[in-house]
Amino acid sequence: MTTGYADGRALRPTRKVLPEHARQNNRALVLQTLYRAGSQSRADVARATGLTRVTVSDLVAELIGEGLVVELGQREDARPGKPATLIDMDREAFHIVGVDLSEAETFSGAVLGIDGGVLHREELALAGSTGTEATAKVVALIETLLTHASRPVLGIGVGSPGVVDLGGVVLSAPNLGWSGEDLQGLLAERFDLPVVVANDANAAALAEHSFGGALSDMMLVKIGHGVGAGLVLGGTPVFGSRFAAGEIGHVVVGTDGGAACACGKHGCLETWLATPRLDAALAAATTDADREAVLTEAGQRLGIALAPVVGALNLAEVVVSGPAQLLDGTLTRATVDTLRRRTMAEFHGDLTLRMTALGRDIVMRGAAAMVLSGRLGVS
Repeated sequence: MTTGYADGRALRPTRKVLPEHARQNNRALVLQTLYRAGSQSRADVARATGLTRVTVSDLVAELIGEGLVVELGQREDARPGKPATLIDMDREAFHIVGVDLSEAETFSGAVLGIDGGVLHREELALAGSTGTEATAKVVALIETLLTHASRPVLGIGVGSPGVVDLGGVVLSAPNLGWSGEDLQGLLAERFDLPVVVANDANAAALAEHSFGGALSDMMLVKIGHGVGAGLVLGGTPVFGSRFAAGEIGHVVVGTDGGAACACGKHGCLETWLATPRLDAALAAATTDADREAVLTEAGQRLGIALAPVVGALNLAEVVVSGPAQLLDGTLTRATVDTLRRRTMAEFHGDLTLRMTALGRDIVMRGAAAMVLSGRLGVS
């Protein structure tokens, strides 16, 4: 089942639209207002959205009937007239299953609430599984997670490495041995629930957009088993003409060769930066100076890959997600230094590069945000 997350529209509704599209958009507009602002009166929602009070009252009645909105009682204040009745999203009504397939050794998942908080988490060792064995482990992980959901499940979100099309088909994920794997279709049929599957870095970017401190235009670089990036521009996720926007891990950086990559080329960014490669290089280093050199080289290669993107899009912010013990410090400093040497200071000198504050849960929370965006139109 394809959800609305991946249709190229803005993640958060911000204005009224044409009549033929109005009702669904206006429902999302009301839900988005409550999702972000919390308890409001119907009049408050009307003022915030620009909708009429009659339209808001009609939509709220519908949403209450669906169990999405609840009345909280009368507002206690000193205003003249009859006290207004407050409403809010029912934040306890549904659970969401979010799954992260991006790490080298484990598949991770969680049961989350509508606000993106993790209620229960599970891990399943990957143990080198690829192809159908890896798919079976995804199914097994979700089966376990569903037993821990104590509310109706709004949907299942999955962040997968590789190139993923808008229908949730993993077109290519070399590290998992997937090519043309219809993961979304398989999971929707198996569990009879709405499912959305997207690239893990795109999911992470959505988590940063929804739950982190991201600016409106941002790029998130996800470093784990592989390397990828997600872009949100003007509040809209960018997927590319062949769904591979942000697939920077298999871009060759430099002309000096390099190690063999899972994709068949040599010197791809992943060969310098993917977590297993970095861990191995650091383990082989015999002195602190050697370890510093490994991290500096990896940061420089990332800066080389990012400089044309920063220059082309004039980004104000790049967010990095991955193991902080590897990335935060020497590596990110080398990335910033390389970016500043390779871009125009007057246009890109104020670029911010920072580690995400969402930590290890970023892809799972992004997967939950994909479900929220697709099912309810909120983020």
